[in-house]
Amino acid sequence: MYVIVDERPMVTDGYVANFNREGVTSVGLVADDFEGWIQSAPETDLDAVQGFLLGNCEQRPDLPEMIQKRSRAPIIAMIETRCLTETLDLFRAGIDDVVRKPIHVREILARTEAVWRRSQRERASDSVVADRTARLRVYFDGRDPDVDGEKMPLPRRERQILEFLVRNRGRRMTKEQVFNAVYGAFTSDVDESVIEGHISKLRKKLRQKLSFDPIEVRRYLGYAFVN
Repeated sequence: MYVIVDERPMVTDGYVANFNREGVTSVGLVADDFEGWIQSAPETDLDAVQGFLLGNCEQRPDLPEMIQKRSRAPIIAMIETRCLTETLDLFRAGIDDVVRKPIHVREILARTEAVWRRSQRERASDSVVADRTARLRVYFDGRDPDVDGEKMPLPRRERQILEFLVRNRGRRMTKEQVFNAVYGAFTSDVDESVIEGHISKLRKKLRQKLSFDPIEVRRYLGYAFVN
C-alpha cells in the first residue's frame, strides 16, 4: 500500500487511479488527516505501507520525522519544478528521494524498492546466512518472479503477497498485516479470510517449483518467509 499526501484532491485521486491501474493499493490524504492517521494508526496498518509520497503541503518538512518514528517505509517527495535549495532542504528533513512531477507509477515502484534494498543490505551486513531460496528472484516492480531463471507466472494478489513476505523475510506477519498490504488498510468491502486462499495457492506453486515451502504458517500467529 502507498500513501499519497497532497492538499489537492485532484492530485491524490490521480495517483490513486494510476496505482490502481498497476494493480497496487494506495490511499490519498490531506496533510491534517495524514498527521492524525500516522500518529494513531495500529502497527498492522503501518507495516502494510510500501512507501509514502509527499506532494504539496505546508507541513511537508515536518512529516518525515513523524513518519520515521512509526514506519521504516521509504519516503519520496514529489516537487513541481527542479530547485536545488528545495531538494537539499527535503533531504535534510529526512526524505529518501526527491522526484519531479509528472512521474510514472512504475518509476515510483522502482525508486521505493531501491530504498528498501539499501536498508535491507544494511541490516544484513553483519551476518551471512545460507539461503535455500536464492533460486527465487522477486522484482517488486510488477514483474512475475523467477525460479532458476525461469518466469513463474502468478496472479496479481499472490505476487503481491509473495513480495510482501519476502520484503519482511524472517518476520512473522499476521493475516491482517498481509491483507492490509495487498488490499489496503482502508478496505472494508473484502473479507480478510481471502488471504488464506491466496496463500494456500501460492505455497502450492512454490513447492512445485522449489521442492520445498519457504512460507512458514503458524496457526493464529501468521506467516513468515524463511530461508
